[in-house]
Amino acid sequence: MFKYLCVAALSVIGISSCNSHDAGEDSLENQAITQAQVVVPQFNADSAYSFIARQVGFGPRVPNSKSHEDCASWLTSKLNEYCDTVYLQKTKVLAGDKKELPCLNIIGVINPNAKRRVLFLAHWDSRPWADQENPPSGQPIDAADDGASGVAVLMELSRVLKSNSFNKEIGIDILLVDVEDYGKTEWGEDSYALGAQYWSNNPHVSGYTAEAGILLDMVGAKNARFPQEGYSKQYAGYVLKQVWAAASKAGYSSYFTYENGGHITDDHVPVNEIRKIPTIDIINLPTGSPTGFGSHWHTHKDNMDIIDKSTLKAVGQTLLEYLYTN
Repeated sequence: MFKYLCVAALSVIGISSCNSHDAGEDSLENQAITQAQVVVPQFNADSAYSFIARQVGFGPRVPNSKSHEDCASWLTSKLNEYCDTVYLQKTKVLAGDKKELPCLNIIGVINPNAKRRVLFLAHWDSRPWADQENPPSGQPIDAADDGASGVAVLMELSRVLKSNSFNKEIGIDILLVDVEDYGKTEWGEDSYALGAQYWSNNPHVSGYTAEAGILLDMVGAKNARFPQEGYSKQYAGYVLKQVWAAASKAGYSSYFTYENGGHITDDHVPVNEIRKIPTIDIINLPTGSPTGFGSHWHTHKDNMDIIDKSTLKAVGQTLLEYLYTN
């Protein structure tokens, strides 16, 4: 769907082939040439790692904090480097504890005039409490994995696309949503993903839609396992199939397993249900975990020590494989 082809070069080679081969051989040869023309750029895990470290260096990105404001300025600046257009969507949302919180969704747009679009998203805020500590802590977490890792992969993806040829008929939208992790179970499922809920009802471009959406959540930890999450299969099965096939082609099937994952309330749910964009969730769901998530989830162990460049490479290279070869 998103393949980049050197059409002019193919035409010249095709004409030459007609002089010495029959039509069947021409067809096979041209198919091989077409495949050879697709060069998938390399995802730089070191760069992605540095983007995580920079976010964590600001401190916990909790709404109404200086760290949150400083990180927002940096994210906006970087997306302005790598994207053609950047939108800042400022609003206020009502949290489950009835507090009114500032919310800033940041959207980087590549090829803004293209009608066919692919949406990538991740949340950039961090959790205000370490409620999975024993005993629970009221102190905010670094959120190196649960927040910063997904953002970092998308930042590096946009940097790579800026530096390499890409099909101009396909537009890419990088959506960094805010106030995802302020929710609590006792407040209800709708207390999560507040920024994504707002964007789904009020997209940055009126009537916005995309052919596919991919959410990244907790994509940087050591020994990560990405099974096929339930809502992803329900709403966007064909996108899931394409991305997992890309992971296999890129050599990362050990990360992207064909096992069933649970239904996870995450930013992709409002995008699917409200915006009607078929969107999957690439999320680390380890086998045998009592919470369903990594042991560092919602604890102070979610820091730079948990981040693994091999996992970042697996996710980022899979996304590039998906974009360049489908």
